[in-house]
Amino acid sequence: MFQLNPSLYDFWRTRKPYKLLKGGRFSSKTQDAGGMAAFLARNYRVRIMCIRQFQNRIADSVYTVVKEKIEAAGWQDEFDIGVSTIRHKVTGSEFLFYGIARNLKDIKGTEGVDILWIEEGEGLTEEQWSVIDPTIRKEGAEIWVLWNPDLVTDFVQAKLPLLLGDKCIIRHINYTENPFLSDTAREKAERLKEVDPEAYRHIYLGVPYDSDSGAVIKRTWVQSAIDAHLVVDANWTGRKCIGYDVADDGEDKNANAGMDGSVICLLDEWKGGEDELRESAARSKQNAERIGADVIGYDSIGVGAGTGSHLNAMDWRRHFKFNAAGKVERPEKNYGDSKIKNKDFFSNLKAQAWWMLADRFRNTHLAVTKGLEFSPDEMISIDSSRIDSRLLEQLAIELATPLRDYDNQGKVKVESKKDLAKRDIRSPNLADSVVIAASRGMLARVSITEML
Repeated sequence: MFQLNPSLYDFWRTRKPYKLLKGGRFSSKTQDAGGMAAFLARNYRVRIMCIRQFQNRIADSVYTVVKEKIEAAGWQDEFDIGVSTIRHKVTGSEFLFYGIARNLKDIKGTEGVDILWIEEGEGLTEEQWSVIDPTIRKEGAEIWVLWNPDLVTDFVQAKLPLLLGDKCIIRHINYTENPFLSDTAREKAERLKEVDPEAYRHIYLGVPYDSDSGAVIKRTWVQSAIDAHLVVDANWTGRKCIGYDVADDGEDKNANAGMDGSVICLLDEWKGGEDELRESAARSKQNAERIGADVIGYDSIGVGAGTGSHLNAMDWRRHFKFNAAGKVERPEKNYGDSKIKNKDFFSNLKAQAWWMLADRFRNTHLAVTKGLEFSPDEMISIDSSRIDSRLLEQLAIELATPLRDYDNQGKVKVESKKDLAKRDIRSPNLADSVVIAASRGMLARVSITEML
């Protein structure tokens, strides 16, 4: 008997080129997609490509799900079901099964696809999406993306819905909306709820983890910092500063972060190539004037080396350099409450600046959630009323993305841009601009004099 989850009727009936279906285990996502795919193949001539991250054999694909749905509906005589293929005898509909990681070129070269079904989409990367999406170009075609949320920073969770906008329908469904769930499965979920509530929320309610356990800055800390200045009574505002992360090349973007004392009050990001460095410096100057900042800190490595000269030419001489690979500041001073000197704890200035920013976010989290007391310069707040919500969400993701790393001497450092690229993660431009702005207390006093 052909059955679909009634909770998803409206989802499948909505005509959108992108259908995003996420949620916890036992929620019927894959079963429903399999049933809908079989129904469409029986009633229309469609070419359905089913892909997932890894598929070493046909058993690793959704082939079995589709086959079971066909048999459950009593349609098996209408289909030719081979060892790795499924085709309807009358409509000519066919199913294709691929693994993304090893067959991206084959997927790219496939023509005439009506429906692309991406299973286990939590592993989908932005690079893979940039190849897969243009492949589905037939008029009226749809892309289905199904996933169990893992990390809130994953591409499919954090960025894909924003990229698609109103071209997509997105639905979150859990086992509580699955009328076909067995008592055994329901008991498993409820048992975990009693034993480990956090794991239950992640596995069965599809709540993504805030950040990787190895992240320098936890996303929960960032969330606590949003409008913390409205929650924690302190003298948050003061001298203003702009942090300027200069774009390297290619797809990299420039970014500004403005700080009013300990409050992030401005975020800006824009595309500007190496031939537009003066214009980008001018935009940073305009942002500084917009918030009444008295100093601009900039990334002085590579193409950013000439930023000071550009600012000087615009009669803005109040600026300082941020050399991420440079030596740590106050090298002989102990880091925090430890007995380890800064020079022995941090690999470079970038690590020191990120760790100090992480300390401020953690302190803010403790102040907001536990009522602990810290001075304003030991905390940080993000003014949501002055920042575009899209940029605010992007900042939260970027801050919680870079992982802790160590050099060959055991000193801490922050995951490099090259290593982030290996995870198919682009440079965290907004986060880097915040790091620069927040480093003012360390650096402006040192290098500003050479600019006067």
